[in-house]
Amino acid sequence: MPQYLTVGHLLRQLQELDPNLPVRLAINPDFPFAHFVGAKVVVRDGKAYIADDGQEDYLPVGARDALNWA
Repeated sequence: MPQYLTVGHLLRQLQELDPNLPVRLAINPDFPFAHFVGAKVVVRDGKAYIADDGQEDYLPVGARDALNWA
């Protein structure tokens, strides 16, 4: 995975998934929480921004393990 994710990279990863699957952001490996993804995408200065829409809960252990966030 490239360090600088593009819309194309993200679309390729998501296209095979169930469209009804909830999406969360995994934030901060030192204090791992799951955050809701904002519904609005804003494009400014040649970049697409997707806002965080609040914290859900601690990131599940299985997700932390898959991300190698021990």
